[in-house]
Amino acid sequence: MKLAISSTGEGLESQVDARFGRCPKYVIVEIEGKEFKSGKSIDNPAMMQGGGAGIAAAQMVANEKVDAVITGNIGPNAFGVLNQLNIDVYQATGLIKDVVQQFIDGKLTKVNAPTGPTFMGRPGAGGGAGKGMGARRRQQ
Repeated sequence: MKLAISSTGEGLESQVDARFGRCPKYVIVEIEGKEFKSGKSIDNPAMMQGGGAGIAAAQMVANEKVDAVITGNIGPNAFGVLNQLNIDVYQATGLIKDVVQQFIDGKLTKVNAPTGPTFMGRPGAGGGAGKGMGARRRQQ
Protein backbone atom coordinates (compact mmCIF):
# COMPACT_ATOMS: atom_id res chain seq x y z
CA MET A 1 0.00 0.00 0.00
CA LYS A 2 1.21 3.48 -0.84
CA LEU A 3 0.30 6.62 1.15
CA ALA A 4 0.67 10.35 0.47
CA ILE A 5 0.83 12.45 3.63
CA SER A 6 0.55 16.25 3.60
CA SER A 7 3.67 17.46 5.36
CA THR A 8 5.18 20.60 6.86
CA GLY A 9 8.67 19.42 5.85
CA GLU A 10 10.81 16.53 4.68
CA GLY A 11 10.69 13.05 6.09
CA LEU A 12 9.01 11.06 8.82
CA GLU A 13 9.98 13.50 11.61
CA SER A 14 7.84 16.28 10.09
CA GLN A 15 4.31 17.16 11.16
CA VAL A 16 1.19 16.34 9.16
CA ASP A 17 0.15 19.63 7.53
CA ALA A 18 -3.39 20.82 8.26
CA ARG A 19 -3.86 21.64 4.55
CA PHE A 20 -3.88 19.15 1.70
CA GLY A 21 -3.65 21.34 -1.41
CA ARG A 22 -1.37 24.02 0.03
CA CYS A 23 1.06 21.99 2.13
CA PRO A 24 4.74 22.51 1.19
CA LYS A 25 5.52 18.81 0.74
CA TYR A 26 4.11 15.31 0.63
CA VAL A 27 5.75 12.32 2.23
CA ILE A 28 5.12 9.24 0.11
CA VAL A 29 5.28 6.05 2.19
CA GLU A 30 5.10 2.42 1.10
CA ILE A 31 3.78 -0.17 3.52
CA GLU A 32 4.10 -3.89 2.92
CA GLY A 33 1.95 -6.04 5.19
CA LYS A 34 2.19 -4.33 8.57
CA GLU A 35 5.70 -2.96 7.98
CA PHE A 36 7.05 0.37 6.76
CA LYS A 37 8.96 -0.35 3.52
CA SER A 38 10.19 2.99 2.11
CA GLY A 39 9.53 6.71 1.99
CA LYS A 40 10.39 9.85 0.06
CA SER A 41 9.47 13.54 0.17
CA ILE A 42 8.21 15.47 -2.84
CA ASP A 43 7.56 19.18 -3.27
CA ASN A 44 4.03 20.46 -3.81
CA PRO A 45 4.17 22.84 -6.79
CA ALA A 46 0.48 23.71 -6.26
CA MET A 47 1.22 25.29 -2.87
CA MET A 48 1.39 28.87 -4.19
CA GLN A 49 -1.01 28.42 -7.10
CA GLY A 50 -3.62 31.18 -7.39
CA GLY A 51 -6.54 28.76 -7.65
CA GLY A 52 -7.15 25.07 -8.16
CA ALA A 53 -4.41 24.01 -5.73
CA GLY A 54 -6.46 21.15 -4.30
CA ILE A 55 -7.27 19.72 -7.71
CA ALA A 56 -3.66 20.01 -8.91
CA ALA A 57 -2.34 18.46 -5.69
CA ALA A 58 -4.84 15.58 -5.89
CA GLN A 59 -3.77 14.85 -9.47
CA MET A 60 -0.10 15.01 -8.50
CA VAL A 61 -0.41 12.50 -5.65
CA ALA A 62 -2.59 10.27 -7.85
CA ASN A 63 0.28 10.22 -10.35
CA GLU A 64 2.40 8.74 -7.54
CA LYS A 65 -0.01 5.75 -7.61
CA VAL A 66 -1.06 6.16 -3.97
CA ASP A 67 -3.88 4.15 -2.42
CA ALA A 68 -4.65 6.63 0.35
CA VAL A 69 -4.01 10.20 1.49
CA ILE A 70 -3.50 11.32 5.08
CA THR A 71 -3.96 15.01 5.88
CA GLY A 72 -5.25 17.40 8.51
CA ASN A 73 -8.08 18.72 6.32
CA ILE A 74 -9.16 18.42 2.71
CA GLY A 75 -11.38 20.70 0.67
CA PRO A 76 -14.26 19.67 -1.58
CA ASN A 77 -12.43 19.98 -4.89
CA ALA A 78 -9.45 17.83 -3.87
CA PHE A 79 -11.73 15.37 -2.09
CA GLY A 80 -13.85 15.04 -5.24
CA VAL A 81 -10.84 14.23 -7.42
CA LEU A 82 -9.46 11.67 -4.96
CA ASN A 83 -12.90 10.11 -4.52
CA GLN A 84 -13.31 9.73 -8.30
CA LEU A 85 -9.92 8.00 -8.43
CA ASN A 86 -10.84 5.65 -5.55
CA ILE A 87 -8.10 7.05 -3.31
CA ASP A 88 -9.12 6.87 0.35
CA VAL A 89 -8.67 9.93 2.59
CA TYR A 90 -7.78 9.77 6.29
CA GLN A 91 -7.63 12.63 8.77
CA ALA A 92 -4.80 12.88 11.29
CA THR A 93 -2.46 15.25 13.11
CA GLY A 94 0.96 14.78 14.65
CA LEU A 95 4.34 13.42 13.59
CA ILE A 96 4.26 11.58 10.28
CA LYS A 97 6.06 8.53 11.71
CA ASP A 98 3.40 8.24 14.44
CA VAL A 99 0.55 8.74 11.97
CA VAL A 100 1.96 6.01 9.70
CA GLN A 101 2.00 3.63 12.67
CA GLN A 102 -1.58 4.61 13.53
CA PHE A 103 -2.55 3.84 9.93
CA ILE A 104 -0.85 0.43 10.10
CA ASP A 105 -2.66 -0.26 13.39
CA GLY A 106 -6.03 0.72 11.86
CA LYS A 107 -6.51 3.66 14.24
CA LEU A 108 -7.00 6.51 11.74
CA THR A 109 -10.38 7.97 10.83
CA LYS A 110 -11.35 7.60 7.19
CA VAL A 111 -13.28 10.62 5.95
CA ASN A 112 -16.23 10.32 3.60
CA ALA A 113 -16.67 14.03 2.89
CA PRO A 114 -14.53 17.18 2.70
CA THR A 115 -13.29 18.43 6.08
CA GLY A 116 -12.30 21.97 5.08
CA PRO A 117 -13.60 24.88 3.00
CA THR A 118 -12.89 25.37 -0.69
CA PHE A 119 -10.19 28.02 -0.17
CA MET A 120 -8.55 26.85 3.05
CA GLY A 121 -5.05 28.26 3.36
CA ARG A 122 -5.22 30.24 0.13
CA PRO A 123 -3.17 33.45 0.26
CA GLY A 124 -5.54 36.42 0.18
CA ALA A 125 -8.66 34.36 0.88
CA GLY A 126 -9.18 35.72 4.36
CA GLY A 127 -12.37 37.66 3.66
CA GLY A 128 -10.94 41.21 3.67
CA ALA A 129 -11.39 42.06 7.35
CA GLY A 130 -7.77 43.08 7.85
CA LYS A 131 -6.32 46.45 8.84
CA GLY A 132 -5.39 47.52 5.32
CA MET A 133 -6.40 50.66 3.43
CA GLY A 134 -10.05 49.60 3.26
CA ALA A 135 -10.32 49.39 7.04
CA ARG A 136 -8.88 52.92 7.41
CA ARG A 137 -11.29 54.31 4.87
CA ARG A 138 -14.25 52.79 6.73
CA GLN A 139 -13.18 54.49 9.98
CA GLN A 140 -13.09 57.99 8.49
